[in-house]
Amino acid sequence: MFKNLHFVMRNIGVGLGLLCVAGSYTYAQQWEDVGGVQTVSAGGSSNNNLIVDNAGNYFLSYYDVSVAKGSVQKFDGNSWSYVGGGTGITNSTALFNSLSLDNAGNIYYTNQIGYPGSGMEVRQFTGTGWAQLPNVTDTSVNYQASAVSPANVLFTYGSYDSGTVKRYVNGAWEQVGNAGFSGGAAFAEMVIGTNNKVYTCNVAGGVKVYENSTTAANTDNWTLVGGSIVDASSSGEQYTSDIAIDANNNLYVSYVSNTANGKKLNVKKFDGTSWIQVGNANFSPGVVQEVAIAVTATGEPYVVASRFENDNFRRNTVYRLDPSNQTWVSFGGDFISDGEATYNDLAIDKTNHYLVLAYSQNGTRVKRISIAGTSQICNNTDPGNNPGDIGCVSFVYKGQAVSYTTVRGADGKIWLQQNLGSSQVATAVNDQDSYGDLFQWGRWDDGHQTRTSPTTGLPATNSPDGLAGITSYIIGSSPAWWSPNSLTDLWEAGSAAAATSTNGADPCKAVGQGWKMPDQTDWEGLSAAENISNPATAYSSHLKLPAAGYRSSNTGGFTFVGERGYYWSSTTSSSGGKYFYIGTTIANPGSGGPRGQGESVRCIKDFTGLSTSNVQLNTVGIYPNPTNGILNIKTDSAIESVNIVNGAGQKIKVQFSGNQMNMQGLPNGIYIAELKLKNGQTVVKKVVKN
Repeated sequence: MFKNLHFVMRNIGVGLGLLCVAGSYTYAQQWEDVGGVQTVSAGGSSNNNLIVDNAGNYFLSYYDVSVAKGSVQKFDGNSWSYVGGGTGITNSTALFNSLSLDNAGNIYYTNQIGYPGSGMEVRQFTGTGWAQLPNVTDTSVNYQASAVSPANVLFTYGSYDSGTVKRYVNGAWEQVGNAGFSGGAAFAEMVIGTNNKVYTCNVAGGVKVYENSTTAANTDNWTLVGGSIVDASSSGEQYTSDIAIDANNNLYVSYVSNTANGKKLNVKKFDGTSWIQVGNANFSPGVVQEVAIAVTATGEPYVVASRFENDNFRRNTVYRLDPSNQTWVSFGGDFISDGEATYNDLAIDKTNHYLVLAYSQNGTRVKRISIAGTSQICNNTDPGNNPGDIGCVSFVYKGQAVSYTTVRGADGKIWLQQNLGSSQVATAVNDQDSYGDLFQWGRWDDGHQTRTSPTTGLPATNSPDGLAGITSYIIGSSPAWWSPNSLTDLWEAGSAAAATSTNGADPCKAVGQGWKMPDQTDWEGLSAAENISNPATAYSSHLKLPAAGYRSSNTGGFTFVGERGYYWSSTTSSSGGKYFYIGTTIANPGSGGPRGQGESVRCIKDFTGLSTSNVQLNTVGIYPNPTNGILNIKTDSAIESVNIVNGAGQKIKVQFSGNQMNMQGLPNGIYIAELKLKNGQTVVKKVVKN
C-alpha cells in the first residue's frame, strides 16, 4: 500500500513541485504563455471573452484595435489561428462583445454595432465562415452577454430597454421575461444551468442576480435570486462583477465591495436560500478592478482581479480558496502581469486540467496554470440536509488514496456523486472521465472492473470464494459467472477475505463506515424523488449519473457507452442481479441481467445500522496543517494506529500519543497520514511539514 501511496503523493503535487507554506499555496510551476506566444492579438485589445470546449480547445474574442473590429481566435492545443481565416469579422467597431459555444460546436459572437449605427449584431461560425444572424435589436447597446441553453438555444442579455434578454428560435428573436427588469445591464454577465434556468448578473444599486426559465414567455417576470441583492458594491470605472455556475447549478458571484469596505474583492455563493460568504470577505490586499470568476464542475472557485492602486497599478492576481482554513490565497504568484492588466477573463480547461486567463496588456495575452492535483483537501464531512448539498469522503481504492464528492439526494440519503473508478463528477451525460469502472455482480476491487482489464474464462469454482488470484474480467456463455443465479446469494460481505460461495464482497464497504451497495429499493426511492426518466434527467439529477454503458458478459466488449446507464444493485434476480437501467425513454430500477455483465457502481451511505454516535464518526480533523512539528488529531472515535508515508513512498516512524503526532524530526515536505480508527474506519490525510 505504501508503494502505491508514493504514486498518490506525486499525483497530489510532489511531482508538480507543489509547496505549501504558512497557510498559502505557492506552486513551482508558474503561469505559461498558451501556444508559446506572449501576445495573441495583432495589436492593442479590449473586452476579452474566453471559453473552452469539451475537447480542450480555447476560443477567444476581443476588440482588435489593429483593425478596429472584433476578432475571434482558436487555440487547438498547439497554436492559435483566426476563426474564419483572418482578423476583424465585424463591420465596424465592437467595443462591447461576447462569445458563446453550444454543445454541437457552433460558435456565436455578439457585438455592439459601432457609430454611426446602433444595435446588437450576432454571428454564427458555420465551419468555414461567419454567417450573420438577424440583429437582436437596433436600439443602442453597450454591455452585453450571451449563453447557450442545454437545448442549444442561444440567449443574449443587453443593456437596451434597461436590461432585456432574448433567445433565437426558428430564425427570429423572442423576448424572455419582462424587459427592463435589471435597471440596465452594467457589466452584464449571464449563465444557464442544466436545470434550464437563465441567470443574469449586473451592477445596479448593488450586485444583482436575476433568474427565469429558458422557456419563459415575455409575460413571465424575472425575479431576484434569493429575493435580494447579492451585496452592496462599487460601480463605475471597471469595478466589475462576474457570475459562474458549477455542475450542481450552484451560483458564484465575484465583485468589488462598496466604498465602505474598501473596494476590495469579494465572493458569494447562493446556497438555495440566500447568498452566503465564500472564504474571508474583502480579501484583496487593496482596491481592485477588472474582476472575473471561474468554477470547476465540483465547485472549486478561482477569481482574478487587477489591483487599482499606485504601487502596483492594475497588475492582476488570481486567487483560489484554501480549503484548510477557508481563506483566499494568491495562485501562481502575487502578480501575473508585469504591467497594467485590463479586461480579465477566466475559464476552466477540464480536459487538460488548466486554469486559463486572458487579459489585455498592450494586446491580449492568454496564460494558463495547471490545476491538476490542486483539488480541495477532503475533510470527510457529510453533505448538509438540503438536496444537492455536497461533501466528500476519502478512502483507498485500487491501492491508492482517493477523495470522492458526496451529495444529498432528493430522497434524503447520502450518495457518492461519482461512479467508483471515476476521476470526477460528471460534467455531461457522456463525460468519459466520469464513467468509472464496470463491475461484475458479486465482485469487488480486484482489478477486473477496470475498463482495460483483460478477459479470462470461467473459474474452476464459479463463485466468489473461487476468485483468489483472478483479476481479469470473466466471460462465458453457459454457465455464466456465478450461476445458477440463486436468489439467496448476497453481495454484502465486508471484504474479500469474508467472501463465501454465497456472498460476494461489497466494493462500497471500502468507502467507510455505513457505506454499501444500493439495493433495488434504494434505486426506486431515488428514481422517484429525482424524477429520473432518461439519461438527460439522470445527469441533471443531484447524483449526476452519466451514461457509462455496460460490458458484455460474453465477449468483454462495450455497449451503449455515452448513451445509456446501467447501475448495479445488491438485489438478486432470476437472471442474475437487479440493476437500475436508464434507457433512452425509460428508467427502470428493477431490471435484471446476467451477473457476468459489467456495470457501474454508485455507493450509498446507510445510517440504519449505525448508532447516533457512529453517524458522526466520519469527521476527523488535523491541525495545525501546515505544521512545524506537533500535529493534533481530533476525532470522535479512538485511534488504533497511525502510519506516515513520505514523498518517496517510505513508511516513517513517528511518536504518537494523546492524539498528538510528533513530526519535529522530519524534513520539511508533504506527507500522507493514514489513520485507522477503532470503529473500523480508515481516514487518509495530506500533511504539510514546514
